[in-house]
Amino acid sequence: MEKGRNSSSYIGIEEKKKVMVAIEESECSHYALEWALQNLGNSIANAHLFIFTVQPNPDDTCMYMPTDVARSFQENQKKFSLAVLEKAKEICSKYGISAETMTEVGNPKEVICEAVEKFHIQLLVLGSHSRGALKRAFLGSVSNYCAHHAKCQVVVVKKPV
Repeated sequence: MEKGRNSSSYIGIEEKKKVMVAIEESECSHYALEWALQNLGNSIANAHLFIFTVQPNPDDTCMYMPTDVARSFQENQKKFSLAVLEKAKEICSKYGISAETMTEVGNPKEVICEAVEKFHIQLLVLGSHSRGALKRAFLGSVSNYCAHHAKCQVVVVKKPV
């Protein structure tokens, strides 16, 4: 077998590259998806595209809520996440691209990096909120964390001002 080639490409079966676009409800996020579809067109058209969103951890969000209010909040959060994914699928369909959608629960930066490993993603695309240094210090930066911890190439897309 040739050095540097995996067995599936050696026998003529080329495995599709896996690209993940992590989104949430922000304009920055949907801009990053549009940017990827426009600028990485051929790469994405020939890849397995995942659109991924993260729901907040109910333990963090609903800690002090009565049980019925917490349950209602969680149900609404899931519906909201599914709506975000549906909007992303509509954006993809404008470009003739089909995508697999997924949602997980937890801390976004950690869950995104875990999903990259779990699904063997080769390229992660994220939007940037372009927060200043002070906001980034207090709120953290999902894109910065993923750029340093995701086990794949990462593209952070900034929305023009």
